Amino acid sequence: MKTKGWTLTDWQRAYRSGEQQAPQMLHGVLEQCDGSDPAWISLISASQLDNELRRLQQLLDSVGGDHSKLPLYGIPFAVKDNIDVAGLPTTAACPAYAYLADADAEVVARLKAAGAVVLGKTNLDQFATGLVGTRSPYGAVPNSFNAEYISGGSSSGSASLVARGVVPFALGTDTAGSGRVPAGFNNLVGWKPTRGAFSTRGVVPACRSLDCVSIFALTVADARTLAHIMSAFDALDAYSRLAPRPLPRATWGARPRLAVPANRPWFGDDAQREAFEQACAQLRAAGAELTEIDFEPMFALARLLYDGPWIAERHVVLEGFLAEHSDKMDATVAGIVSGAVGLAATDAYRAEYQRMALQRQILATFDTFDALLVPTSPLLPTTAQVMAQPVEVNSWLGTYTNFVNLADCAALALPAGFRADGLPAGITLIAPAWHELAMAEFGERWQQRLAQAGLTLGATAKAIPLSTLPAYTLPADALPIAVVGAHLSGMPLNHELTSRGAVLLERTRSADHYRLFAIANSTPPKPALVASVNGAAIELELWALPKGAWADFLAGIPSPLGLGTVRLADGRCVKGFICEPAALDGALEITSFGGWRSYLQSQCPR
Repeated sequence: MKTKGWTLTDWQRAYRSGEQQAPQMLHGVLEQCDGSDPAWISLISASQLDNELRRLQQLLDSVGGDHSKLPLYGIPFAVKDNIDVAGLPTTAACPAYAYLADADAEVVARLKAAGAVVLGKTNLDQFATGLVGTRSPYGAVPNSFNAEYISGGSSSGSASLVARGVVPFALGTDTAGSGRVPAGFNNLVGWKPTRGAFSTRGVVPACRSLDCVSIFALTVADARTLAHIMSAFDALDAYSRLAPRPLPRATWGARPRLAVPANRPWFGDDAQREAFEQACAQLRAAGAELTEIDFEPMFALARLLYDGPWIAERHVVLEGFLAEHSDKMDATVAGIVSGAVGLAATDAYRAEYQRMALQRQILATFDTFDALLVPTSPLLPTTAQVMAQPVEVNSWLGTYTNFVNLADCAALALPAGFRADGLPAGITLIAPAWHELAMAEFGERWQQRLAQAGLTLGATAKAIPLSTLPAYTLPADALPIAVVGAHLSGMPLNHELTSRGAVLLERTRSADHYRLFAIANSTPPKPALVASVNGAAIELELWALPKGAWADFLAGIPSPLGLGTVRLADGRCVKGFICEPAALDGALEITSFGGWRSYLQSQCPR
């Protein structure tokens, strides 16, 4: 497939260069989609795609043909089949339950408004009940690396299609880990947002108070771009939440503090244990501080999800259907949901009190640590193992995932290389609600380490891009500022941005007509950026600083530095640090290093 393994950037570049046209590209992708592939439940028809292409042309016309105003123009994606897509059936992997959706789910509508095109609906553990990817009448979805192993669930089809490069991203859902476990098993990024950050209107509920729509992508940068588009308060969704303003800080700096479970069960999977220990060693080598802590509060909260009254939420959705059509449901799923029968209100309140006490303990952990670091799953079982012990193995898979939504945390599943047997390994970051940007910043740096090691995207042969620049839209209440030195993330003055609510937008370069100097006798050390005919492109970061914070920020900039206009490599002009001519007296030119960070590293080789 020509587009196999393409990221959002690849698709954007193809369209904006004029080399490719949406009708040919999308029909080509659809023609290569196999309806017998167990990852799909339904595909759009060629005529439905033509309707989508007409809609797409209307969108493009409405913005004057400017592709940059449609960040997802002509990019195909897939949707888990418990999320509504207008004109396609929603089955939740139960044919007897199916209905034809007459409107898009809110998250689908937002992606389509940005130019994306749905190709079809994907397989899942029935009613999103399971972490295995085998509980579906449409067939078990195999692991994209070894068909003897499971894909993980419940968002099995979405993960499989992204891993194999059929589509660059897909939507899943996550109540107990369904957006993370399949990512870990298929060498993908799995973005599990804060509950309520993405609307769940138009989603068949599993546990409505805990449900999240999730993202599967090949890179963290792509996931962050999509999350920005999907994030919005939805007044018609009772569980939608307004994000705080300003958002929490967007970086943990060069030495993130990560808490790791001291008591780590592996259920006999030594390859999984060894892979996690190797990832921890790599993180320490990269500067992260890892500290083992007691995870019993997390494990206790995880047990409440299926052993407590939250199973009644699943029963609320399916009570009538279960009473009349239990024979048409997956037997394991029907058995799990039926477990809610007989639960009393006193059980629910008793469990809620326990949840709140455990949540308080867990959230207190973040007073000391930036995030929790866990293996995405303690084991990667074969399909045969799951079939032999369908409930027990499934419960093991949720060891590090089940507690997250109950604790009101966000999570980011990341690839972590490969196990000794060649299967993917995964790690997951867990942080308090609304800390997604800091996790993404960490995740991008981690994925760049994997890129340098020569690892590939998903199950494709395509290398991880060595420079992942997120196409992140500027928040409405902020202005961009380019920084090149002590204000870079992890540097001594970065706090002057983060303390004022600034968020990192992207890492990029200036245009190729700048020179960089290390200012003499500057504390902390700072560079000077100077425009020059005989210059070069200089590495920089683009931050979004809230408009209300600019005056205070400007007042703190000492001479000889100041703010002026900086031109970026793509032609954009933004405000950024420049300097007075006096700053060059005694300064050392460091342009050849390409950036301040590289220069500092040359001074401290270790």
